[in-house]
Amino acid sequence: MEEFRICLERQERERRERNRRADEVNELQRQVDEQVLIAVALEEEENQGCRHSSQAGRRRNVERHRHSRGKNLLEDYFIPTSLYSDVDFRRRFRMQPHLFNKVMHDICNYDAYFIQKCDAAGVLGLLPEQKLTAVIRMLAYGASADQVDEIARMGKSTTLEALVRFCQAVETLYTRDYLRRPTPRDLQRLLQKAEARGFPGMIGDYGYRKGQKSIILEAVAGFDTWVWHAFFGVAGSQNDLNVLGQSPVFNDVLRGQGPNVTYEVNNTVYQTGYYLADGIYPRWTTFVKSILNPRSQKEKLFATYQEGYRKDVERCFGILQARWLIIRGAARMFDEEILRSIMMTCIILHNMIVEDEYDYDALEVYEPDPMNTVLTRIYERPRGPNGDPFEPEPLVRDGHLMTRMIDRYTEMQSSYIHEMRQFHLMEHLWAVKGNED
Repeated sequence: MEEFRICLERQERERRERNRRADEVNELQRQVDEQVLIAVALEEEENQGCRHSSQAGRRRNVERHRHSRGKNLLEDYFIPTSLYSDVDFRRRFRMQPHLFNKVMHDICNYDAYFIQKCDAAGVLGLLPEQKLTAVIRMLAYGASADQVDEIARMGKSTTLEALVRFCQAVETLYTRDYLRRPTPRDLQRLLQKAEARGFPGMIGDYGYRKGQKSIILEAVAGFDTWVWHAFFGVAGSQNDLNVLGQSPVFNDVLRGQGPNVTYEVNNTVYQTGYYLADGIYPRWTTFVKSILNPRSQKEKLFATYQEGYRKDVERCFGILQARWLIIRGAARMFDEEILRSIMMTCIILHNMIVEDEYDYDALEVYEPDPMNTVLTRIYERPRGPNGDPFEPEPLVRDGHLMTRMIDRYTEMQSSYIHEMRQFHLMEHLWAVKGNED
């Protein structure tokens, strides 16, 4: 019996040892399974945050920590106690903070792409300030999309998409107001300044700018460098006359819808305004050119003032290129439509900055009242019996109405009127400015 009891005890100990070893193996297996599950879950979570990472051959997105960079950007520029002053903001963003906020507010209301929102994984996207900062840096500094990644923590494709959408939004929202025809009040201010300079009836300065292997920009600018007309898209291999032939700058004149400006110079009354231009342009009634090889004192004085005041448009081109370096450098392989949109956006933003910062209320050197003209009168658009603006009859190619446009075109090309107006302006300028020199 004693031997049987000892045998049972030994068998019990062996069973307990087998169970203990089995429990240890099961525990180790459970721990291994948990580690595998955790690793798989982490990998799946990482894959969900990386767009297109499941496709073979696609590189995973870089974690740019855009939220922390957005917070730093707000602390740098966009809070009342920002790190950098308004002067630094104006230098780096090319505009005052309140103008930037206005543009950002309008664009966010127009295009929801610029609003911060969650993606499919529930992660918050980029701030509007980050997207617009990247776009403005590309326009202002001519930087590539890869360069602004360090500033705004945005990928190349996102930055380029933001640039295209920004330009489209600016064109849609502001073209009507900031690339408009001069209103009667605008004309009054332009003509008052022209009279003070000795050129009654001058509306602006006409010119164009191009570089090597580029696209030509044709523009009309005023004394404050506001761009009243812009035409972009002619190949850079063409000269001034080819650009003038394709430009719509005088379409309103041919339709009979041009500004009705009446002024008297040297006892002669004229009914049309004009632009200052250089010598290559034709002798049309819409241009007043300088005198080639002036000899008399009157001719030299006229040439000096004409060439000096015509520099307004050249100064405008210089400011545009200095303010927006993207139009100064290479095209970076954008197609022609995007280049046109970028150019128009830069001009619209330039006009917005001029309107915001130019001191129109400052006292004029020549006359105390900036809206008082002595020699020039402007007529509002004619109105019909019901009080609505008079709509001119449309010009068509078939019928007698085409003759009117041909008559206006022939009158616009009259070299006789061009030379007579040049002579009368020279006499007027000598009478006004001759005693000052």
